Amino acid sequence: MAQPGYARIAADLRQRITSGQYAPGARLPTLPDLCSEYEVSETTVRNALGLLRAEGLIESRARAGTRVRERPPVHRMAADRYRATPGKQSTAFTRDQGISWSEYRLDKRFERVEAGPELAVLFECDPGERLLARHFVFHDNDQPTQMSTSYVRWSDVGGTPVADPINEPWPGGTRAQLGTLGIRAVKVTESFTVDMPSEDERSTLHIGSGVPVLRYTRRHIAADGRVVEVAHPIVRRGDTTIVDFEIELGDEL
Repeated sequence: MAQPGYARIAADLRQRITSGQYAPGARLPTLPDLCSEYEVSETTVRNALGLLRAEGLIESRARAGTRVRERPPVHRMAADRYRATPGKQSTAFTRDQGISWSEYRLDKRFERVEAGPELAVLFECDPGERLLARHFVFHDNDQPTQMSTSYVRWSDVGGTPVADPINEPWPGGTRAQLGTLGIRAVKVTESFTVDMPSEDERSTLHIGSGVPVLRYTRRHIAADGRVVEVAHPIVRRGDTTIVDFEIELGDEL
């Protein structure tokens, strides 16, 4: 089956962008020029450009034309990013991004909720347990890069500085917060999925509808085996995130 005209044009322009023929920041030919080059109507070209815009490859601005979007740098999420860095203001996010504390900004909103069936399974608790939900948007030099909702047990944090959003961002992150309450987190588990972004994720992270997102669930587990924090979900754009794992193999063979 032959490709629709707009899809064929989008594929050609996409190849020019990914090959570097149209570099980041470069202006694409005008609408009349593209219509002439491909011998199609304005509607067909507009549909092709709309597809590339949804993929996050181009952006159009009044009086500035259509340009190739600057591609954000790729960031690697190392397996040891939750380990503390003594004497340094940092969190797993700042280490992922490779940024200093002054380049980090956090939007936050706190609310008290009850554990529904899904959170009860993740916390290994009874449905209805009271939790503190902390909604975060993480910024790298004013660029929204990650969003998450982190839940902690109200019985652990109620009436403590951890429950007050004025204390965020907290140097050392969740593990350091829990440590101030006498809770020693000794293990972190993470489960990853990839999907297309929701409307809220697109709007918050400033990405096109065609840019996939990496969603994952994190759990902090205390020395006694109790789940003390669940972040569900954490969301990052998937086209610029690499997750690194290092697995030590024994000598059993």
